[in-house]
Amino acid sequence: MDVLVFSENPHLAAELLSAGAGLAAASGGRAYSVEADSVRQGTHGNALLLRSEVPLLGDPALLAEAISAARKTKVAPVVLIGSTKTGRMVAGGLAVLDQLCVLSDVRDLRVDGGRLTGTRGVYAGKFNALVGGPLPSIALIPQGSYEPFSEPSGPVEEVRVTTGPPKVSREELRSSAKSSLDLRGAKVIVAAGRGLKAKEDLAIVQRLADALGGVIGASRPLSSDLGWLGEEYHIGLTGVYVHPDLYVAVGISGQIQHVAGIRDSKVIVAINRDKQAPIFQVSDYGVVGDLYEVVPALLRALGRP
Repeated sequence: MDVLVFSENPHLAAELLSAGAGLAAASGGRAYSVEADSVRQGTHGNALLLRSEVPLLGDPALLAEAISAARKTKVAPVVLIGSTKTGRMVAGGLAVLDQLCVLSDVRDLRVDGGRLTGTRGVYAGKFNALVGGPLPSIALIPQGSYEPFSEPSGPVEEVRVTTGPPKVSREELRSSAKSSLDLRGAKVIVAAGRGLKAKEDLAIVQRLADALGGVIGASRPLSSDLGWLGEEYHIGLTGVYVHPDLYVAVGISGQIQHVAGIRDSKVIVAINRDKQAPIFQVSDYGVVGDLYEVVPALLRALGRP
């Protein structure tokens, strides 16, 4: 059984290739990274290089058509796609074109008895649900679910694909102002919440993160609502899922949407002046106090007055 994997994010593509290789090996097949516009994203594994008369990247509808064509060359019953904005649109288009089942945001994938199964967090991550669908199927996989594929490079096969006219008209291309740092790989995260009074006060949280050798993160109000930090800093159900060795929540109440994104952290420390704050229910250590007093005290203890 062959498995095709696709993501426009190179790191996520490497994770998908690791998941795909595990599934394919059980049946003597191979996993192939589907890469568009004749550009190899990585240096590992087998690849199908899609060649088209029109650019594919940036047009989810055309990508879906191209992957559908590539699927027919390998008769791959499993397609793994990164759960990004682009990936979800590609998966939806491919599902319609090839009449495939889609499993959303799953991990721990297995093929058993003609079905693809995986686990997905439900009720904001409090429980794991076992979901599945008949082969052939598509699985959308969030970043951080698998270790990146690291075996040597394999052969590269070129596939000539024919698609319809572009569905997206590109008017302008702007560089993203996002940070290059990916919170999913951070070992120490100090996250700020609505307990901060002003945007300028993020500096004290950044100082604590620096003192601990970590990076700064945020709950939804600071990123999505107030715009004090970019969306890439947003941790939670609608942001990124993190799994650091140490997670320090500064002024974060701990609503279920946020807790869903930090549940895999090894150690959680909470600082909040409200002793009834939900964050204390999931914390390993908690400090009840004003963050404007507690954080400076921690900095002094760390030799960073």
